[in-house]
Amino acid sequence: MRKQENFWRSVDWLTVFLYLGLVVYGWLSIYSASGSSESVSIFTLSERYGKQLLWIGLALLLAFIILVIDAKFFSSFAYVFYFLILFSLIGVLLFGKTVAGSRSWFQIGSFALQPAEFAKFATALALAKYLGKLQTDMRLFKTKAVAITILSFPALLILMQNDTGSALVYFSFILVLYREGLSGWIIVIGLLLAALFIITIKFGEFYVAIGLVVLAVLLFALFRSLRHQWKIWLSSLLVSLVFVSMVDYAFQRVLESHQRIRIEVMLGMKEDPHGAGYNVNQAKIAIGSGGLIGKGYRKGMLTRNHFVPEQSTDFIFCTVGEERGFLGSMVLILLFLALLIRIIQLSERQRSAFSRIYGYGVASILFFHFAINLAMTIGLFPVVGIPLPFFSYGGSSLWSFTILLFIFIKQDANRLNVL
Repeated sequence: MRKQENFWRSVDWLTVFLYLGLVVYGWLSIYSASGSSESVSIFTLSERYGKQLLWIGLALLLAFIILVIDAKFFSSFAYVFYFLILFSLIGVLLFGKTVAGSRSWFQIGSFALQPAEFAKFATALALAKYLGKLQTDMRLFKTKAVAITILSFPALLILMQNDTGSALVYFSFILVLYREGLSGWIIVIGLLLAALFIITIKFGEFYVAIGLVVLAVLLFALFRSLRHQWKIWLSSLLVSLVFVSMVDYAFQRVLESHQRIRIEVMLGMKEDPHGAGYNVNQAKIAIGSGGLIGKGYRKGMLTRNHFVPEQSTDFIFCTVGEERGFLGSMVLILLFLALLIRIIQLSERQRSAFSRIYGYGVASILFFHFAINLAMTIGLFPVVGIPLPFFSYGGSSLWSFTILLFIFIKQDANRLNVL
């Protein structure tokens, strides 16, 4: 009995309360985004807020179950979870239901489940299990290759479902690899290539190639140190030029037409206010109309009257911006930042490598979702269908993020038992 009491005292209740704050704030926003009459019961399953309330109850039950399970269970069965989710991702390709162009749902009566959401915590467990072994070293090519393979399988299967947003989440694990010893230059090079991709789409490969050559010549002339490393300088220039020459092919042949249009709209290359740009335009209008303090709870006419598509799922931040304004939006942002900072603090105090690596996996996934969702809503990133964790409407999303977080809370509560 004493041991059980000590366990509950070891639970980081600050993280739990931050989770509950986001869940409650999210449900209030979902309820507010509904245009239904005030007289309708909040428990009705015919409305999204009623379903979300049910899913919140089940999520809390899942959280409790995770907290009472032995902490070693998750590390012992990490690979089992991983392979089970791979089989489910293959299964959904064969037998799944297509929703909004993505074949990523299992339909069981009126209930739908999205395996891609649960793949995140399973992949984080598998990666932590592998990198947590004493003999792994991120400086070794084998370690990098195996880690990338673990991440690639679910990402590719999800990409085959035409769910680009969920597949992009796996890039967030680069932060985990960096924490465990991956060279920061890899991240810098990746960001530079991404920027080069965008610039080439915007201005064309000819002008970008000319610009790269001119920039390289200027750097070579101004910095004498480059002259002693001319092979590296020349190789970098050639690789950049080859990359630029491939951008147009990748943009036209690899990306889907709707993805190309969304990128072009984001870059201001094309106007499509009633098509690909409609969601973002309406979102900006809704957020901007909220001003400093917002229009008031359940008084956001744009969201309540469904002028913003998906205002309770991917674009739920619009509801916050319109009804609670800049101040309410900052409360939401600060809640997320507080949760992310707390998870990183807890990760650094772990005694086991598995728990530390898994904690950074949790922080990376949540940060990616949070940053991309907000950037997508205000037009700084193409619309890719990324939900806001603990906030957006959806059972699969809420349950998967709850499992993801509470496995880590369980690991942290058990850290003093790790020798």
